[in-house]
Amino acid sequence: MYAKEKEKLKFICTKFMDSDKLIFERLQKEFEGARAAQTEEISIDDDDWNDGLLATIREKVHMEADRKAMSNQVNVPSDLPLQSKITYRIRNKVIYCLDGARIGIQYETFFAGEPCEIFHCVLESKSFLEKMTLIEHTLPFFLPIRELESDLLSSNAIKFIDHLEEILQAYIDRREQVRLIKELYGNQIGELFHSLPYNVIEFVLEDFECKVTVSIRYSDLLLTLPSQARVLAWPLRSSKRISTRSSSASAAQPVPFRLPYAEEALKTLCLPEAYADIVLDLPHALKRIFSSQDSD
Repeated sequence: MYAKEKEKLKFICTKFMDSDKLIFERLQKEFEGARAAQTEEISIDDDDWNDGLLATIREKVHMEADRKAMSNQVNVPSDLPLQSKITYRIRNKVIYCLDGARIGIQYETFFAGEPCEIFHCVLESKSFLEKMTLIEHTLPFFLPIRELESDLLSSNAIKFIDHLEEILQAYIDRREQVRLIKELYGNQIGELFHSLPYNVIEFVLEDFECKVTVSIRYSDLLLTLPSQARVLAWPLRSSKRISTRSSSASAAQPVPFRLPYAEEALKTLCLPEAYADIVLDLPHALKRIFSSQDSD
């Protein structure tokens, strides 16, 4: 029964991935076409990125939609004046005026100064005066996109657009930190688990005198440093220095001890740097703990 459910879940996930890939390819092609057709790209400072500019962009896409609708009517001149096709770059996002009174936002993400993934978001409104809705996107399904749309898009579209940029960049940052420690230190990591948004990360180090379990949590999806960290060292049964709280056979279980220096490193440094610090100081930390136990 379990195997059947697992296969069913695998089939559903594959189907979703195939669908997401098709949407990405179609939107990527449309955005590239819009970029090729642009007459000008304007870089916008944060101070100039405001409701007034967004209203101007919305007006442009509706005027262009009306112009195309008129050109298709009988007895209407086909040489109606063309609107200039302008794109707007604000930080790591580019805003396009798409056909059909739609606004396209392309989000560019980076890690360590290098470009990573591109994401797309398409907004639409029935008229210039009506609120916008999110009709299509290529953002990861496990991020709270619809919740943000419900909370922000109708009341503060600028904040919605910017918040998506921040949450995507934070997700990429956390994901790439995990990828980097696997790439650099994979031979030292026995087990590694992470949630889909990488806001829960757990891994085990077994290449030492103790098994070290690391658990970190991010209380907000905008964070790139953990809000909580727990690092425990578990003495191995083969070690002569097994710490127990009782001499009885039933209770003679290894007792883990916390490594505060490691927890502090995880909360103040990016994951690869924290990992390097933890491993560098681990033999000394274990020696101090064992010496303290021997003196008790």
